[in-house]
Amino acid sequence: MLCLFPLSRLAMNTESADRNARHTARMARKKSLIDAAIDAATDERGLLLVITGNGKGKSTSAFGTMARALGHGMKIGVVQFIKSRTDTGEEAFLGSQPGVEWHVTGDGFTWDTQNREQDIATAGRGWAIAARMLTDPSFNLVVLDELTYLLNDGYLDRDAVLDALAGRPPMQHVIVTGRAASGALIELADTVSIIADEKHAFRAGVKAQPGIDL
Repeated sequence: MLCLFPLSRLAMNTESADRNARHTARMARKKSLIDAAIDAATDERGLLLVITGNGKGKSTSAFGTMARALGHGMKIGVVQFIKSRTDTGEEAFLGSQPGVEWHVTGDGFTWDTQNREQDIATAGRGWAIAARMLTDPSFNLVVLDELTYLLNDGYLDRDAVLDALAGRPPMQHVIVTGRAASGALIELADTVSIIADEKHAFRAGVKAQPGIDL
């Protein structure tokens, strides 16, 4: 029995060495592919990012990217459609940073306003601000929070919005958030992320929490 331990340990060491060798070879192949993809990515231009889906985190993702952009000293414009509250943590912190122009342009959710004509007029005022930003090359990043709803509900001219996004300054990045992004918007986008809804505390009776939801 005593002589089995050295043999077992030798077998284990051999298996471990083989596994390490396979890992090294696999990572070398992976690195070669990734390095080739990085070398092939030579284009540099402003990107249109669309963050959509039914899950929580679309605006949060946009504001996380905004924080990254601020770290690079970029000038940023934010237009929040639909939302009307101005006491959120993101506005309190990010909206007060140098180089940030922040606008909350909504009157609240449509089931709160219950007035389509008012919603259309409000959407138009918000879009006028966004359209100005989309023609100004000094804005490195423009966040259009919950824009998708205005397009889907017909509150804005879809073609005019898509034309403005397509015709923005070449190095300007734009992030559009909101559920049910249209096929035309997705087609125009460079990067599309779909946030899935698996579980949400609200459905268990938990109200919106400061720092997490507000």
